Amino acid sequence: MLTTLSDALKEWNIAVKALEKGNTILLLRKGGIKESLGQFKVNHNPVLLYPTYEHQKPNLLKSEYTTFVNSVTSGWHPQTINISSWAKITNIVQVKDFSIIKQLYPYHIWTENFVEERFNWKPKQPLFVLLLRVFLLPNPVIIPYDSNYSGCRSWIELNQDISLSESYPVIEDNNYYQTVAEIKKIISSA
Repeated sequence: MLTTLSDALKEWNIAVKALEKGNTILLLRKGGIKESLGQFKVNHNPVLLYPTYEHQKPNLLKSEYTTFVNSVTSGWHPQTINISSWAKITNIVQVKDFSIIKQLYPYHIWTENFVEERFNWKPKQPLFVLLLRVFLLPNPVIIPYDSNYSGCRSWIELNQDISLSESYPVIEDNNYYQTVAEIKKIISSA
């Protein structure tokens, strides 16, 4: 059984908080500029959730999330990072049909316009739908920012292992897998 992790998935702070509160289980990814071969792929599973502040803007989020966007003094990253959760990526689906993505609107935190922009960026590449089973650490672990964590890429390895001991799921099993089934039904309707 896994007891520690150092591999992390970078995601907007507001998205990490929504995952941690059980408001969503879904992330949409195309990958950062520094991705291997310029395309997203799942390099690690399970992963720590590493909150980022780059690119998150209130106008890209549904109205109920806009007030939770915090800026950091340095502009791009804080001097310390709170790691408070980890996730098992239970489902990874490539979607090439925007009508499917539109039907997933109730399951994520972004505006329709932003999702359409993300879908149309690098149009030959699919949009990845990730479903995450999130677990909270009993106490957040505060780590110092390291320049090795910077850049537009999805995956980083932290300079330290973080214990998963006593972590617990955000959403109960039945509720999680019911939401997974709803999302899978939408995706398979294509």
